[in-house]
Amino acid sequence: MVRQAHPDYHAAPVPPFGDAAAPLLIVGLAPGMHGANRTGRPFTGDYAGILLYRTLHAHGFGSQPEATAADDGLVLQGCRITNAVKCLPPENKPATEEVRTCNGYLAAELQGLPAAAVVLALGQVAHNAVLRALELRQSAWRFGHGAEHALPNGMTLVDSYHCSRYNTQTGRLTEAMFQAVVGRCRALVDADAEPQH
Repeated sequence: MVRQAHPDYHAAPVPPFGDAAAPLLIVGLAPGMHGANRTGRPFTGDYAGILLYRTLHAHGFGSQPEATAADDGLVLQGCRITNAVKCLPPENKPATEEVRTCNGYLAAELQGLPAAAVVLALGQVAHNAVLRALELRQSAWRFGHGAEHALPNGMTLVDSYHCSRYNTQTGRLTEAMFQAVVGRCRALVDADAEPQH
Protein backbone atom coordinates (compact mmCIF):
# COMPACT_ATOMS: atom_id res chain seq x y z
CA MET A 1 0.00 0.00 0.00
CA VAL A 2 2.82 2.42 0.91
CA ARG A 3 4.73 1.39 -2.20
CA GLN A 4 1.66 2.14 -4.35
CA ALA A 5 1.18 5.58 -2.80
CA HIS A 6 4.91 6.35 -2.77
CA PRO A 7 6.68 4.31 -5.48
CA ASP A 8 9.98 6.11 -4.82
CA TYR A 9 10.06 5.12 -1.10
CA HIS A 10 12.45 2.48 0.28
CA ALA A 11 9.41 0.69 1.83
CA ALA A 12 11.39 -2.37 2.99
CA PRO A 13 13.24 -3.47 6.15
CA VAL A 14 15.66 -0.68 7.11
CA PRO A 15 19.22 -1.90 7.77
CA PRO A 16 21.34 -0.53 10.62
CA PHE A 17 23.59 2.45 9.93
CA GLY A 18 27.23 2.66 11.05
CA ASP A 19 30.11 0.36 12.01
CA ALA A 20 28.94 -3.07 13.25
CA ALA A 21 31.66 -3.08 15.94
CA ALA A 22 31.10 0.50 17.16
CA PRO A 23 31.37 1.07 20.93
CA LEU A 24 27.98 2.86 20.96
CA LEU A 25 24.77 1.31 19.62
CA ILE A 26 21.66 3.49 19.54
CA VAL A 27 18.39 1.56 19.45
CA GLY A 28 15.32 3.39 18.17
CA LEU A 29 11.76 2.21 17.80
CA ALA A 30 10.82 1.62 14.15
CA PRO A 31 11.24 3.29 10.76
CA GLY A 32 9.11 6.43 10.43
CA MET A 33 6.63 6.59 7.54
CA HIS A 34 8.28 9.53 5.80
CA GLY A 35 11.72 9.14 7.41
CA ALA A 36 13.61 5.84 7.31
CA ASN A 37 10.77 4.14 5.42
CA ARG A 38 11.32 6.72 2.67
CA THR A 39 15.11 7.07 2.73
CA GLY A 40 16.20 3.56 3.78
CA ARG A 41 18.41 4.83 6.63
CA PRO A 42 17.46 5.07 10.34
CA PHE A 43 16.22 8.50 11.50
CA THR A 44 17.02 10.05 8.12
CA GLY A 45 14.58 12.58 6.70
CA ASP A 46 12.22 12.78 9.67
CA TYR A 47 11.71 15.06 12.66
CA ALA A 48 13.28 12.72 15.25
CA GLY A 49 16.48 12.62 13.20
CA ILE A 50 16.95 16.40 13.44
CA LEU A 51 17.72 16.32 17.17
CA LEU A 52 19.46 12.93 17.02
CA TYR A 53 21.99 13.73 14.31
CA ARG A 54 22.63 17.29 15.55
CA THR A 55 23.43 15.86 19.00
CA LEU A 56 25.59 13.03 17.65
CA HIS A 57 27.59 15.57 15.64
CA ALA A 58 28.03 17.79 18.71
CA HIS A 59 29.55 14.87 20.62
CA GLY A 60 31.82 13.64 17.81
CA PHE A 61 29.74 10.64 16.73
CA GLY A 62 28.67 12.06 13.36
CA SER A 63 30.52 13.81 10.53
CA GLN A 64 27.75 16.37 9.96
CA PRO A 65 24.75 17.71 11.92
CA GLU A 66 22.02 16.91 9.41
CA ALA A 67 20.71 13.73 7.76
CA THR A 68 18.60 14.32 4.69
CA ALA A 69 19.11 11.27 2.46
CA ALA A 70 20.97 7.95 2.46
CA ASP A 71 23.55 9.44 0.06
CA ASP A 72 24.09 12.77 1.87
CA GLY A 73 27.68 11.91 2.83
CA LEU A 74 26.99 11.53 6.58
CA VAL A 75 29.38 9.13 8.30
CA LEU A 76 28.98 7.86 11.86
CA GLN A 77 32.13 7.69 13.99
CA GLY A 78 32.21 5.09 16.77
CA CYS A 79 28.43 4.80 16.66
CA ARG A 80 25.79 2.59 15.05
CA ILE A 81 22.03 3.14 14.83
CA THR A 82 19.37 0.46 14.55
CA ASN A 83 15.70 -0.02 15.40
CA ALA A 84 13.82 -2.51 17.58
CA VAL A 85 11.44 -3.02 14.63
CA LYS A 86 12.86 -3.20 11.11
CA CYS A 87 9.80 -2.33 8.99
CA LEU A 88 7.24 0.46 9.07
CA PRO A 89 4.56 -0.66 11.58
CA PRO A 90 0.81 -0.22 10.95
CA GLU A 91 -0.27 3.32 11.91
CA ASN A 92 3.37 4.02 12.85
CA LYS A 93 2.91 2.16 16.17
CA PRO A 94 4.83 -1.10 16.67
CA ALA A 95 2.87 -3.90 18.31
CA THR A 96 4.55 -6.17 20.88
CA GLU A 97 4.39 -9.03 18.38
CA GLU A 98 6.41 -7.02 15.84
CA VAL A 99 9.06 -6.23 18.45
CA ARG A 100 9.27 -9.97 19.26
CA THR A 101 9.45 -10.94 15.58
CA CYS A 102 12.39 -8.59 14.94
CA ASN A 103 14.18 -9.31 18.23
CA GLY A 104 16.53 -11.92 16.75
CA TYR A 105 18.06 -9.25 14.51
CA LEU A 106 18.73 -7.03 17.52
CA ALA A 107 20.20 -9.97 19.47
CA ALA A 108 22.63 -10.67 16.63
CA GLU A 109 23.66 -7.02 16.52
CA LEU A 110 24.29 -6.92 20.26
CA GLN A 111 26.47 -10.03 20.00
CA GLY A 112 28.66 -8.27 17.43
CA LEU A 113 29.44 -5.30 19.68
CA PRO A 114 32.62 -4.87 21.73
CA ALA A 115 32.44 -6.41 25.22
CA ALA A 116 32.10 -3.09 27.07
CA ALA A 117 29.82 -1.39 24.52
CA VAL A 118 27.31 1.29 25.48
CA VAL A 119 23.72 0.80 24.28
CA LEU A 120 21.48 3.86 24.20
CA ALA A 121 17.78 2.95 24.18
CA LEU A 122 15.46 5.62 22.82
CA GLY A 123 12.24 4.97 24.72
CA GLN A 124 10.84 2.15 26.82
CA VAL A 125 9.99 -0.11 23.86
CA ALA A 126 13.62 -0.02 22.71
CA HIS A 127 14.83 -0.52 26.30
CA ASN A 128 12.66 -3.62 26.71
CA ALA A 129 13.69 -4.94 23.28
CA VAL A 130 17.36 -4.77 24.29
CA LEU A 131 16.67 -6.66 27.53
CA ARG A 132 14.64 -9.28 25.64
CA ALA A 133 17.46 -9.71 23.10
CA LEU A 134 19.93 -10.27 25.96
CA GLU A 135 17.48 -12.63 27.73
CA LEU A 136 17.31 -10.39 30.80
CA ARG A 137 14.19 -9.85 32.90
CA GLN A 138 12.59 -6.47 32.25
CA SER A 139 11.50 -6.14 35.87
CA ALA A 140 15.15 -6.16 37.00
CA TRP A 141 16.15 -3.20 34.82
CA ARG A 142 13.58 -0.42 34.86
CA PHE A 143 13.41 2.23 32.14
CA GLY A 144 13.94 5.84 33.19
CA HIS A 145 15.24 8.84 31.31
CA GLY A 146 18.95 9.19 32.08
CA ALA A 147 19.06 5.82 33.85
CA GLU A 148 22.25 3.77 33.50
CA HIS A 149 22.26 -0.01 33.85
CA ALA A 150 25.46 -2.06 34.20
CA LEU A 151 24.42 -5.30 32.48
CA PRO A 152 25.81 -8.75 33.38
CA ASN A 153 27.55 -9.09 29.98
CA GLY A 154 29.71 -6.01 30.62
CA MET A 155 27.67 -3.61 28.50
CA THR A 156 26.07 -0.44 29.83
CA LEU A 157 22.46 0.29 28.89
CA VAL A 158 21.60 4.00 28.97
CA ASP A 159 17.98 5.20 28.66
CA SER A 160 16.54 8.30 27.06
CA TYR A 161 13.07 9.40 26.14
CA HIS A 162 12.66 9.02 22.39
CA CYS A 163 13.62 12.13 20.38
CA SER A 164 10.21 12.16 18.68
CA ARG A 165 8.32 15.26 17.62
CA TYR A 166 5.70 14.54 20.32
CA ASN A 167 8.25 14.29 23.15
CA THR A 168 10.20 17.40 22.11
CA GLN A 169 7.15 19.57 21.40
CA THR A 170 5.49 18.68 24.71
CA GLY A 171 8.73 19.36 26.59
CA ARG A 172 9.02 15.81 27.90
CA LEU A 173 12.44 15.73 26.25
CA THR A 174 14.36 18.99 25.88
CA GLU A 175 17.47 19.42 23.77
CA ALA A 176 19.51 19.93 26.96
CA MET A 177 18.22 16.64 28.40
CA PHE A 178 19.12 14.76 25.23
CA GLN A 179 22.53 16.44 24.97
CA ALA A 180 23.24 15.36 28.56
CA VAL A 181 22.39 11.70 27.86
CA VAL A 182 24.46 11.51 24.67
CA GLY A 183 27.28 13.36 26.46
CA ARG A 184 27.18 10.67 29.16
CA CYS A 185 27.42 7.99 26.45
CA ARG A 186 30.44 9.82 25.02
CA ALA A 187 32.08 9.83 28.47
CA LEU A 188 31.43 6.10 28.96
CA VAL A 189 32.84 5.26 25.51
CA ASP A 190 35.91 7.44 26.07
CA ALA A 191 36.55 6.01 29.54
CA ASP A 192 36.54 2.48 28.13
CA ALA A 193 38.93 3.50 25.35
CA GLU A 194 41.54 4.82 27.78
CA PRO A 195 44.45 2.42 28.41
CA GLN A 196 44.16 0.52 31.66
CA HIS A 197 47.13 0.69 34.05
